[in-house]
Amino acid sequence: MDVEDSQLSTGEIEAMARRIDRPVVLVGMMGVGKSSVGKRLASLFHWPFVDADDEIERAAQMSIPEIFATHGEAYFRDGERRVIARLIQQDGDNGAGAKRIIATGGGAFVNPETRSLILERAIAVWLDSDIDTLLERTARKDNRPLLQQGDPRETLSRLRDERREAYAQAPIHVVSGSGPHGRTIAKVLQGIGQWL
Repeated sequence: MDVEDSQLSTGEIEAMARRIDRPVVLVGMMGVGKSSVGKRLASLFHWPFVDADDEIERAAQMSIPEIFATHGEAYFRDGERRVIARLIQQDGDNGAGAKRIIATGGGAFVNPETRSLILERAIAVWLDSDIDTLLERTARKDNRPLLQQGDPRETLSRLRDERREAYAQAPIHVVSGSGPHGRTIAKVLQGIGQWL
């Protein structure tokens, strides 16, 4: 992403990053672009990017579909909660919360304990999209256990409706459309600037 897409100068983005004293955690439905946006935001801030799903797979030494198939969703959610807590609570160099961008799985923020920790110790950004965009993006990968059964459109619509109330508790809400992620990142930066 070009810095011009953000409508902020490099200096303004770096100044914003210095003012933040906690992780930025991206929440929202699968396929909304948390990892793509997170990597680009981390690059702009010169912070590390962490995908919670990758960390869960590393800790379990299994893929997420394997965890679901072998142990079930409840086991996965418990591991997800513990991994996200570890990522948020790891201290940075100055003893404050580590400065990093964390992309969470779609259901992570629905867990009350995980949501409470994120809201208390991080900056939560809800990335939101319409169902057509989510359907198109999730069709690119076959590693989404919750979409393996039934009609993906119906599943995504149901999950989005069920999770909306939890997601809405994030202080920053950004709609991610089907266009370039640069527009979404500009909105995220604007939201973080207002939050600060």
